[in-house]
Amino acid sequence: MEQKDVYILAIESSCDETAAAVVKNGREVLSNVISSQIALHTLYGGVVPEIASRKHIEKINQVIEQALEEAKVTFDNIDAIAVTYGPGLVGALLVGVSAAKALSFALKKPLIGVHHIEGHISANYIENKELKPPFICLVVSGGHSHLVKVKDYGEYEILGRTRDDAAGEAFDKVARAIGLGYPGGPKIDKVSREGNPDAIRFPRAKVGESEYDFSFSGLKSAVLNYLNSCQMKGEEVNQADVAASFQKAVVDVLVDHSVNAVKKYGFSTFAIAGGVASNSHLREALEVACKENGIDFYHPSPVYCTDNAAMIGVAAYYEYIKGVRHGYDLNAVPNLKLGERI
Repeated sequence: MEQKDVYILAIESSCDETAAAVVKNGREVLSNVISSQIALHTLYGGVVPEIASRKHIEKINQVIEQALEEAKVTFDNIDAIAVTYGPGLVGALLVGVSAAKALSFALKKPLIGVHHIEGHISANYIENKELKPPFICLVVSGGHSHLVKVKDYGEYEILGRTRDDAAGEAFDKVARAIGLGYPGGPKIDKVSREGNPDAIRFPRAKVGESEYDFSFSGLKSAVLNYLNSCQMKGEEVNQADVAASFQKAVVDVLVDHSVNAVKKYGFSTFAIAGGVASNSHLREALEVACKENGIDFYHPSPVYCTDNAAMIGVAAYYEYIKGVRHGYDLNAVPNLKLGERI
């Protein structure tokens, strides 16, 4: 018997992007609409939760309508409604969750809550049709730095996580300190191309009892101390050199931990995900390291690295075929842990 196609309408509103997408059979993206708030939050040097929530309310219906239109489908074609329910900003998450529950109730379609980090990992399946678990995945974004063993679709084991600042958070804070502004990641990536990554030796932190955990707060403090020292001595700061040296310190640690984990656990496949995964220096360094060690390296296109609903639709598909369904009591869980089920 021929298997029926599964169409999932997915919603993502965990931070400052209001997004909706239609995904077919878990791997084919028919539409991926993203309304970004970056310009709005740049005025404040970072995301303001209250403003983000209000903007989501304004945009949510528009992006859903546009996603259906671009996919050339109607609500009748949709088999399930998927939504990010954590982790993220609680007010922002609630907008997406409320919209998804309303649609699920009105259309009598199944509701599937998706973990945001699972979504990021699943973004790798969109363009890499041959990629299947098991593999090791590095998730690096503004709020998360995780080294994850992907055992199966929806089955994860965290090997390492950040003890303090996430990598993306460190990028934002250092970018602000050297006068680049928000968002820090893309700005540091760009200006670093003009700098010398070996100009300043910043520390590479190791967490003693856990070889795969990350710590970036000491590195951030070292950059601030360097800037203060220059100011006290009346020395000029070379913005590009500081950016390049800081970025190299982050990239070195991420690459080192990732390659060691892949080798130690006997895997031959490695993937990256999350906003920082679009950093060109990180991609280049991982490309080289994986090649040297005979590891197959996968990464999503930049549009699927930053927050988007297509990745949520992909993750939801594998939950849907396993029979996972959520009730109308589904709530936003801002500190939801990877692998935790509600």
